[in-house]
Amino acid sequence: MTVSQPQEVTQLLRAWGSGDEQALEKLTPLVYRQLRRVAHRYMAGERSGHVLQTSALVNEAYVRLFDCRELSWHDRAHFFAVCAQLMRRILIDVARSTKYQKRGGGAPHVSLDEALGMGQRSNVEMESLNRALEALAAVDPRKSRVVEFRFFGGLSVEETAEVLKVSKETVARDWRLAKAWLLRELSKRGQNAL
Repeated sequence: MTVSQPQEVTQLLRAWGSGDEQALEKLTPLVYRQLRRVAHRYMAGERSGHVLQTSALVNEAYVRLFDCRELSWHDRAHFFAVCAQLMRRILIDVARSTKYQKRGGGAPHVSLDEALGMGQRSNVEMESLNRALEALAAVDPRKSRVVEFRFFGGLSVEETAEVLKVSKETVARDWRLAKAWLLRELSKRGQNAL
């Protein structure tokens, strides 16, 4: 992405949010490659034979973006954070509807730290992690969003800080505390996944 593109993406997002349908046509080629990278990260951790493929996940996220079109887009990082949330919800919806993750589906259990270190998410039960994230959001919404943006969206500490309008140090601290909280929460629920 060139230096001018982040500003161009932000301008197009704001124009699209204001009702300019042509802005979306101009925006798509600027963000598609990054959306495919995010989707690929998600799909790389899924079991083979998953119902969705990378392109299908991106396409479904685009379809769901139409419900967010009037959102007040802040910038490029905000857009990718919203897309990461949408992709996570799509995969959770698929897992629920097909009972794909029921009781771990025979997958070996690994810790969140191991999963984060390996870049693999298939061994972390999406349903259990989603419930734990929802519980964390009830206690501390910002920490939940940090996990969502960093773990699921692949945003950097800097990008997450930009989206949340907090310092990089706050994001780093929230990230550490959220991981510890999630480990404890999943352990209480009898999950070996974390």
